[in-house]
Amino acid sequence: MADTPSDLEQLRRRIDEIDDRLQDLLIERLDIVSRVAADKQRNGNVAAHQPAREAEIIRRLIARNHGNLPPATLVRMWRELLAATVRLQGAFTVAVYAPPQAQGFWDIARDHYGSHTPILAYGSTGQVIRAVTEGQAAIGILPMPEEEEPDPWWRHLLSTHDNAPHVIARLPFGARGNTRSDRVDALAIGRGAEQPTGRDRTLFATENAPHISRGRMVSMLAALGLDCTFMASCEHADAANTLIEIDGFVPASDPRLERFREQLGPALYRLLRFGLYAVPLSTAELASPRHQAIDAQAGGAAAAKG
Repeated sequence: MADTPSDLEQLRRRIDEIDDRLQDLLIERLDIVSRVAADKQRNGNVAAHQPAREAEIIRRLIARNHGNLPPATLVRMWRELLAATVRLQGAFTVAVYAPPQAQGFWDIARDHYGSHTPILAYGSTGQVIRAVTEGQAAIGILPMPEEEEPDPWWRHLLSTHDNAPHVIARLPFGARGNTRSDRVDALAIGRGAEQPTGRDRTLFATENAPHISRGRMVSMLAALGLDCTFMASCEHADAANTLIEIDGFVPASDPRLERFREQLGPALYRLLRFGLYAVPLSTAELASPRHQAIDAQAGGAAAAKG
């Protein structure tokens, strides 16, 4: 039986009441954020932007999600909220590599850092790196490295300075939405302390003798219990640089890294930490609760038949 006009009016009133409660809770949340920001200032000026904390928040909400709210929508809502709380704590600007042929990087930056966050578009990766290094932007969005690049952008960020920009996130963290390219992936660079989230990838970069192959490095890391998930390299002059991505959180003090140095010996000139990122949400995590239930039922039925 269809709802009567009076029933619809009552349901709409309930929706309005829920909206009011949601708004009150958001006001309360932002008040607490302001208190947290003040505490950060008193205890050493901790950065307002905390990528690890944000990843943990979204993963927790996705894990408890139920009903008909699509996970991708939940992520989009909270990304806007988290971006707003960062802006409340001070100036926050994002620099993005966005030449005419690669506008998708702008889209995933907007989706992750908020539609009202100032975004500066640059036509080269060098300009993005310079904007972050010189303090014109807090975050830089750069293309995901590829295996065989003659002059990769990451090579120009190698530094022993404690405050040098490093990788802090991989984008997109959630669903791609309506970006202008469905194949765009990026790394975000910035500053701040690294915090593990439980599902991370750690990045290191080397300067090494050119005769050291990537295959040899991968084998050596595996023997040390370090799972290499990506590696890229480039040669220049009498040396080579290698970007190494390792599954999990690997602190700079990990003894396995020292053994890696010892095994390569003089052929390894430098081993530098290059950052850390929280692993983005999986396709399964971004599936709607209803589809997850259907898949679970189908899996159970197949197991019963087997």
